[in-house]
Amino acid sequence: MTTSTSTAPPTPLRLELSAAPGLPLAGAWWPRSRDLERELADLVDHFPEEAGRVARAIFSRPDWDTSPHRVEVGRGPMKTGSFPRDDTHVLLVKLSTGRQLTLLVVPSDTDEDVARDLMARAADPANTLTAVQLLAGEREPAQPGS
Repeated sequence: MTTSTSTAPPTPLRLELSAAPGLPLAGAWWPRSRDLERELADLVDHFPEEAGRVARAIFSRPDWDTSPHRVEVGRGPMKTGSFPRDDTHVLLVKLSTGRQLTLLVVPSDTDEDVARDLMARAADPANTLTAVQLLAGEREPAQPGS
């Protein structure tokens, strides 16, 4: 009798980065759950090589069920931090090159079509909206005096 073990193929990382990262966002990440340790390890371990190696991450606490100070990734423990008392729905990714990317965190329970639209808009180099504005459904930045 032969026994075969089959493992499911890894699911692709739901990440969209801007071709020309700018402010306020450099793209978006759509994690599959609110488990920061599991999701951040997946992000770090599968982050596009051409973008750089993630050295540290700072997260918005309300997006997650836990607030770990370290996360085990493929290469070992990685230091994490959180923004105090903030609800900006972003993940600040610090790369080993010193570059920082601010990513919109799309809530894991978001409808797929909505999530894909949010990710595309956050990664658009012409985007001027913040993560909070994008999640609120805004289409245009607020004009001064309005």
